[in-house]
Amino acid sequence: MFSADLVDRILDTAPVARLAQKDLSGAPQALPFVFARVAHSLWSPIDGKPKKRARLSRLEWIAADPGVLVLVDHYEDDWTQLWWLKLSGHATVVDAQEPGWDEAVGGLARKYPQYRQTPMFAGSPTMVRIEITHWKSWASGGESALRRRYFPGPADAADPVC
Repeated sequence: MFSADLVDRILDTAPVARLAQKDLSGAPQALPFVFARVAHSLWSPIDGKPKKRARLSRLEWIAADPGVLVLVDHYEDDWTQLWWLKLSGHATVVDAQEPGWDEAVGGLARKYPQYRQTPMFAGSPTMVRIEITHWKSWASGGESALRRRYFPGPADAADPVC
């Protein structure tokens, strides 16, 4: 299992992850999402990207069952470079009154320059906050190989990993 500092570094630099949830019928669903890490939580805005529906299904699914799984992974044709990080957690739908909100907004703005053009929020400012409860991980060459390849030193912390 990856160390906590490596998990933090991956989450701080990964541009996208997959959010897995159960829909209202209990069927598994997975969607890509953007996020910022604040302490032991991931924050994802309901942003101004085009949406099919005004009320997103994922928000209804969270209300019905807050248990979620987040997957961050890396694939290359060279299978010695493969790795994944799977985080389990509890999701809640929050508004600007939530402690940590301002830090999350700042983290999202720093991580995604697209928010200079696309509104960070669609309608009333809302985010999904995922409190991470535990994680599992794997790397083809182990954590030390992953660390050497992607995170050789503090100067490389801002480089994307996926």
